[in-house]
Order: sequence, then C-alpha cells, then structure tokens
Amino acid sequence: MAKSIMVLGTTSNAGKSFLAAALCRIFKQDGHSVAPFKSQNMALNSFITAEGLEMGRAQVMQAEAAGIEPSVKMNPILLKPTNDVGSQVIVNGEVRGIMKARDYFAMKKQLIPDILAAYNDLASAHDIMVLEGAGSPAEINLKQDDIVNMGMAKLANAPVLLCADIDKGGVFASLYGTVALVEPEERERIKGLIINNFRGDKTILDPGVKMLEDLTGIPVVGVVPHLQVDLDDEDSLTDRFTRQAKKGLVDVAVVRLPRISNFTDFNSLDRMQEVSLRYVSSAGDLGNPDAVILPGTKNTMDDLRWLRQSGLEAAILKHAARGGAVVGICGGYQMLCRSISDPTGAETGGALRGMGLLDADTVFLGEKERTRVTGTVQNARGIFEDLNGASFEGYEIHMGRTAGKTDWALLDQNGTRKPDGMARDNVWGSYVHGIFDQGGFAQAFVSCLLKAKGLDPAQGVEDWTDYKERQYDLLADGVRAALDMEKIYEILEGQR
Repeated sequence: MAKSIMVLGTTSNAGKSFLAAALCRIFKQDGHSVAPFKSQNMALNSFITAEGLEMGRAQVMQAEAAGIEPSVKMNPILLKPTNDVGSQVIVNGEVRGIMKARDYFAMKKQLIPDILAAYNDLASAHDIMVLEGAGSPAEINLKQDDIVNMGMAKLANAPVLLCADIDKGGVFASLYGTVALVEPEERERIKGLIINNFRGDKTILDPGVKMLEDLTGIPVVGVVPHLQVDLDDEDSLTDRFTRQAKKGLVDVAVVRLPRISNFTDFNSLDRMQEVSLRYVSSAGDLGNPDAVILPGTKNTMDDLRWLRQSGLEAAILKHAARGGAVVGICGGYQMLCRSISDPTGAETGGALRGMGLLDADTVFLGEKERTRVTGTVQNARGIFEDLNGASFEGYEIHMGRTAGKTDWALLDQNGTRKPDGMARDNVWGSYVHGIFDQGGFAQAFVSCLLKAKGLDPAQGVEDWTDYKERQYDLLADGVRAALDMEKIYEILEGQR
C-alpha cells in the first residue's frame, strides 16, 4: 500500500488544494507514482471522467499535477449545493439524490465503506497518496461525524501537514488555535505546520515561527511565498470574481450567477492578452461589453429568476438587440431558450419563460447527462460565422434536454454523431463545458469579437492543457524551494 500524507487547513481557502497539487507534482518529479484523494468535496465546479462519472475539479487539477488520468476514486463523495440548506449528493460519480444538510450529516458515516474502497484501490496502485481535507479540522460542532479531515486521516493512518493563509491575518493564532482544539491523538498526527501565501521579508517572520514551534511542539516545515501561478480554482472563494480585469482589446462580461458552476470554463479566455474578462452581478456593472457570457449554474430556474429580478436580463436583451454577442454555456444556454419546464421537480418544478434569444425549449428530466464530447462548429452565423469549422472538446453535465433547431454537431466517445447547441446571428449556446480550452477554438472565438470591432484576428494561443502543465511546474518549483522536503520525506517514511 502507498505511503500517505494529508494536507489540512485552518480555514477554507487556506491553500490546501494548491499545496496538495504542488506535492503531487513534486513527488512525480522525484520519480514516484502519486495520486490525490479527497473523501468529500463540496463545490459547484465539477468534471466528467472518461467513464462518464462526476467528480470535483480540485482533484482533477491534482491528478493533472501528478501526471495521471482523473478518477472518481479520488473524490468518492461530491456535494453540489442546490440552495442554502441542501445539496445534490454524488457518490462514486453517481447522483444519490438531493438531501438537506441535517439529513446528510445523519447518514454520511454510512458512506465510509465507499470512501475506504476508493482509497484502498488507489493506494494499492501508487507509491504515495496525497490527501486533502475540507474547511478546518477544528470545527468542534462537526467533529463527531467527520469523514474528511482528522476522521479521514485516522482511516488512512496519514500524518498531517496543517497550513494557514497568512494573507488573511492572524496566522499564528489560527495555527495555534487549531492545534489546541483538536483531540490529543489528533494532535499527534500533525507532523508539520505550513504558513502559506507570505509576502515580504521572511526574517521578520522568523521570531514568530520559533515561538509557534515552542508553543505547539510541532515544526514549521515551510513558509510558502505568494506564487504567481494560474490554475483552476476549486470553488466560489476564488478571487477571480473580484480582481481587477486587465485591459484588453475586447471586453467579455461573465454573469456571476448566485449558483454559478464550472466558472473554470473561462480561465483559458482570461489569460489571452486580447481579452479583458470580468464577472458582473448587477445591471449597473454590465456596461457595454463586446460579449456577455451566461455560465453554468446548479439551479437554472432560480438563477434565471434572479437574472430577471436584478435587471440583468433586460440589460442583456438590450445588448443583444444592439447586435452584441451573447453566449450561454450549459445552464446559461438553457436560459437563452424560449421556455424552461421542470415536470419532474429536478430543480424547483413548474415552468418558466426563457430569455427567448434562441428558438428552442428546455425540459428537465430525472436523469443527468454525463459525457465527454468532441465536435466541430457548423452553421454559425452573424458575428460568429468564422467559428465554422472550429473543433472543440469538453464534457456535459446537465439534467435538461433542449429541443429546437440544433446546429453544432458533436462526436461522442463511441463515435456517435449527435446535435448539440444552437447559433442565431449574434447568439450561441452549448452544453459543453471546457469548450474554450482548446487554443484553436478560443482563438477563433476571440477573433470573431475582434473582427466585429474592425481589429486584427487574435494571435495564436496554446491549449489550456499545455499552459497548465507549465503552471504545475512553476507551482512545484516555488513550493519545493519553500518547504523542508527532507523533513516531509522523513514524515512519509516514519509512518507505522
């Protein structure tokens, strides 16, 4: 069985996912076969594996860093919030149903056999397992039924590295308080502390590091600096929604829906020098962009109601009437249709008028579509005419079925051609997540927007996959230089 090490954080967004990815890459670079693992993930950014199963994107990122194919075994439980008190529960890539938080907490220990089966399968095939926790291990109201933090560390008999983000402030109190609040036997598992996201002169920090080590009896195995790397974010705690957009030749506004999902679809556009990509959540912020993108959502009907109530729908319809480009992906595509109906109660039930920008209707059915696809754009018109012939690939995750005059032909994994997506003048939509990840498609899309402004076509851009490979190496280089890797290998070798 593989040796294991677990990365826990004092808070959400402490950098656990990136540190785990960095360790995956470092161990790979050192010649080890390594796999990531997170027993339970709560996120709206998900991915479809080659087998058609659904998992969280954080473990996909870590698998890429490890140089292996993503497997649903790396994330056996995925929770996708549908509202403030309930989530869709996905186990081993399959939907188990929608549950209220209290009901899920009452039954989640029943999922331990699923967790262990997935973990043991991976551990038997690799040298090292890099585990990631969720939130904080010191949530004392939830510890009794924990299956993702110290509970998982115990199941895997994994030593723990505890990290905290110094950028949030109170890093010493955060680390010390977490160590103090866990049980004594759990405290014994914490073999190293990591201060993450540091900016400035480390020598000023050193006295505090020494005091922290004296207080906790646990060594600080690294102070990781703020690293300029561009990787997929796990969830809506990302700073992409609020950071200042760079100045580009074309302005692309992505609507920040309340239940936005898979916003990683647009990271590839964000890095293009011609593109200024920003997220908007009010009509006043929309302005006069060159393109508006409606992204995926975990609840299309509720988010369409929000779009209507916020005034953004009216602003987008005016934008489209002026000839402005509008794109919908997955749930955003459904919003662009004439109507949306939910006879089975897959979302909220009932029916709702759509935005009417595409001649199609969407009906929600009980079974979720999960598939990987490749395809070529056909019959694009208007602003997007030059997309014709552009190839793409990605994956679909949706409950709805959209019927109308579909124009985009896809080729699924079995070689079967099927219609998907629709284009009408300056509007198009598709169910395909990751459609911009291929450099050729992203370049063709941006070139259409540039051409509409009388500007030269976009320059060549590498595929998002190739770009991410370079980013993983940058991440690993920065983290390796900051961590005491000799100590971390000693921690690995010291497992019982």
